[in-house]
This record gives sequence, structure tokens and C-alpha cells, in this order.
Amino acid sequence: MNLNIVLVEPQIPQNTGNISRTCAVTGARLHMVKPFGFEITDKNLKRAGLDYWDRLDVTYYESLSDFFSKNKGEYFYFTTKGKNVHSEVKYPDNCYLFFGREDKGLPEELLYENKEHCVRIPMRPELRSLNLSNSVAIAVYEVLRQWDYPDLSREGKLTRFVWE
Repeated sequence: MNLNIVLVEPQIPQNTGNISRTCAVTGARLHMVKPFGFEITDKNLKRAGLDYWDRLDVTYYESLSDFFSKNKGEYFYFTTKGKNVHSEVKYPDNCYLFFGREDKGLPEELLYENKEHCVRIPMRPELRSLNLSNSVAIAVYEVLRQWDYPDLSREGKLTRFVWE
């Protein structure tokens, strides 16, 4: 099963580092659409995901049109403006989960043109939004839950004791 995370113009390196770590430990592919609010070599980005950076499958794009010209699949747009609850959507293999920049979200024109595929993580109405890296983690694990966690370990081990 293939899961794709698309970050559109991410601005905060720590969020992107955390997201890259989530992608690495779950096997999700990361797609990053420019412009970024930081340099990929930024030490904060690497610090958040450094020990997994070599295990990350990441592709960079110059623009959204560049991304769309190179990728096909079913797209889901995570937004506070969405009408569909993220956990009520069925995610097919090779789907793409889109997340916008921290300060603006995804472009409204893109959302309007794809309103049936706009999804929302429920939250209190008087608060603006969840942190981007938290939203990605929630979305990734909902998809993986629906897919029965393919290729992921389900049992941990103690270092000094044995589970009985």
C-alpha cells in the first residue's frame, strides 16, 4: 500500500522535520511543493528528523502545477474549511493527503474546485487549527488504521524484561 503526504509551501522547519519523521517511520512518501519558508539544509529541519532522514522517500516540486503534472491518484485536501470528517472518508491505495502552509492553509481556489475531497479534523469551533505536524500524524494514522497498519510493527519489546 502506498500513502503520499503533500506539503504545499511549508513555512516552519520544525513542523516539516516532524512530518518527515512521521513519514519515515510509517513508510509514507513525502512530496514537498515550493516555495519553502526555510532551506532544506536548515539545522532545525534536520534536528527534528535527522536520524531518519536517510530512510525518507521525498520528492520536491517547483509548484502545484509541477506536482499535478507528475502524479496521479486520489487527492484529499486537509483543511479547517472542509465539510467531510477525516475519519469518515475511505482512503484508497496510492492516495495523496494535501496540507497547506501553516499561516494560510491550502489555496481556496484549489479547495473550491475539489470540495468533495476536502476533509477536516474535528476541533473546537472557536480555535483556529491544530499544529501542522500533529494534523499530518492524525491523518497518516487514520489511513493506516483503515489499511490495518501494513508493514508496521504492532508489538514493542522491553529492554530488560520479556512480556509474558
